[in-house]
Amino acid sequence: MAGDTPPHVVEDVPGVLQLLSDGSVVRGDESVLWPKDPLPDVPGVKWKDVLYHAAHALSVRVYRPESSSSVTGSSKLPVLVFFHGGGYCIGSYTQPHSHTYCLRVAAELPAVVLSVQYRLAPEHRLPAAIEDGKAFLLWLRGQAELGAGGTADRWLAESADFARTFMSGSSAGANLAHHVTVHAASTQTQLAAHPLRVAGYVLISAFFGGADRTAAEVNPPLDVTLTVDGSDMLWRLSLPVGASRDHPVANPFGPESPSLTPMDLPPVLVVAPESDVLLDHVLGYAARLREMGKAVEVAEFPGERHGFSGLQPFGEAANKLMRILRRFVYAGSARPTGL
Repeated sequence: MAGDTPPHVVEDVPGVLQLLSDGSVVRGDESVLWPKDPLPDVPGVKWKDVLYHAAHALSVRVYRPESSSSVTGSSKLPVLVFFHGGGYCIGSYTQPHSHTYCLRVAAELPAVVLSVQYRLAPEHRLPAAIEDGKAFLLWLRGQAELGAGGTADRWLAESADFARTFMSGSSAGANLAHHVTVHAASTQTQLAAHPLRVAGYVLISAFFGGADRTAAEVNPPLDVTLTVDGSDMLWRLSLPVGASRDHPVANPFGPESPSLTPMDLPPVLVVAPESDVLLDHVLGYAARLREMGKAVEVAEFPGERHGFSGLQPFGEAANKLMRILRRFVYAGSARPTGL
């Protein structure tokens, strides 16, 4: 109609993502967000993409070291599931820095690494990504069952020790890893004899939120990679329309969030960079779990910023993280219990 006004921009991640007033989404080139320095090669790791959800055309990138002997001498390797970051709105399992991080983890732990694709908002608002994470867990459980008979994906059947599975992620991927681990805890009692066991989980720069501002949000550190305004916008773009930052996906301790006290959660490694507006949310998460008697390890990184492990996958902080991750995974591998 002649009187209609054209759609206008409602939310804008400059050059990367725009939400228009009619609900349509315009996406640009996400490479503008990432450092331009070339990434070194990581030799000795093979990788391939495998479809895990046909209906949504979602894949997982499987990384396997060419030498499949673990530090314990076993021919089978622990499994590290990795969910990429991006505020549930951007990012990809194929993004070069995420890809390089997974190559390093596979080579240096060593481990079978599974980097998971999931649907993004605002085209697919939460809990779509959470549902994808649950679907991936169901697929992985199926692979573990098939592996017992040697009919799983060949790489997984040959190299994966499903009883030593770890969930992990960075930023929004860490938030997703939390929710998938909680889901695993809520269903594991019916699967006590299942060959897949979640032995631990790792949250790097976890993307948590809350309606109330924290001290780090009121007085943010200098030169942050994620601003308070940016964090708020990503939640507006990803949460159900009209939801607050106390939504259970954003705030695991919000007024409508299920209690974690009765959950038999496995040990968690919480990675907390100091120069991050989300620092208090991350440390608060660890503190609340400790109060509940859960096994929590916190690794603080002074001076590091949100998403440092992906932004500088060969930096000194990333090297330190690899050492901590290796110890956590192989200590967890030796524990007799998990989910």
